[in-house]
Amino acid sequence: MSSKPDIKWICFEDEAYYCMIEDIVTRLDKQKNIPKEEKWINQDDALELLDISKSTLQRLRDNGKISFSKTSSKKIMYDKKSLLDYLDKNTRKTF
Repeated sequence: MSSKPDIKWICFEDEAYYCMIEDIVTRLDKQKNIPKEEKWINQDDALELLDISKSTLQRLRDNGKISFSKTSSKKIMYDKKSLLDYLDKNTRKTF
C-alpha cells in the first residue's frame, strides 16, 4: 500500500491573493534595497539624462516631443519614459 502525503489546500479570494503577492514583492524589494524606478524626474535630472541645454529642453516640450507635467507655475516634472523614448527614436545606427 503506497502512502501519499496529506495535501492541504488554502483558498484565497482574488483580491486577497493579489494583495498578498504585492506585499511579498514590496518586502523583497525592501530587503534587497532595490530603489523603485521613478516615473517623474525634475528638470535637472532631465537635462542630465538628455545632456542638453534648458532651451533645448523647452523646445522639446513646446514641440510635443516629450511628456511633462506642470505641477505649479514654476515646477515642471518630466516623464522619464518619454525622455528615454525620445532618445530611442533619435538613435542612429552605425555603419
